[in-house]
Amino acid sequence: MSNFNQKVTLVALLLAASGTANADFGVGFKAGTLGLGIEGRWSPLPWLDMRVGGNQYDYDTSGWQAGINYDATFALDNYYMTGNFRFPLSPFRVTAGAFSNGNEVQMASFDTSGADFTIGNDTFSTADVGQLQSVTSFDSTSPYVGVGYDFEIFGKVGLNLDFGVLWQGEPSVTLIATGFDSAPQSVQDQLGPAIEAERLQIEDEVSDYKAWPVLSLGFVYNF
Repeated sequence: MSNFNQKVTLVALLLAASGTANADFGVGFKAGTLGLGIEGRWSPLPWLDMRVGGNQYDYDTSGWQAGINYDATFALDNYYMTGNFRFPLSPFRVTAGAFSNGNEVQMASFDTSGADFTIGNDTFSTADVGQLQSVTSFDSTSPYVGVGYDFEIFGKVGLNLDFGVLWQGEPSVTLIATGFDSAPQSVQDQLGPAIEAERLQIEDEVSDYKAWPVLSLGFVYNF
């Protein structure tokens, strides 16, 4: 979790810098569809605050993509900065910001124990294919819009709810067969186009992830 420790350090430094200003600030932890995170808040005006933070989490699953069974990991890793506009006498706010987006979908085909691979309309032996490995990435900078509610408890402790959409952009998918280089040339000539067709199908199937729904619950301590 070294990346998460870096996020904690970054937020702490930003909070220390903001603490020198004549403004309220707070720090908190949150959990949601973007992972587990830490967040710092700086409020220069009663109706406006700025928030910085980072999230990280690896979610493991398995399933079928483009006709092949994969082990998959949703590797969530992102930093962000948002502006939050609060309504008078209300916990409701509107949020807009940008994320440094390192979210990925990492996939590796199951061990088929000698069974053949069907890739597209062609069949290949496990010895020739090896394992299929895929990584899906998104735009490195992604805009975010959403709404939220901030509730204050006992004057210092706060509860935050966020609902929004992170626009990750069109996915970029890589797909390799670990046994490709050792396969006979005649097999490579057939396997290469089949892998590319498979890659394009995966890219089409994961295109739904370009708009990532955001739901999170956070607790903050206000200084």
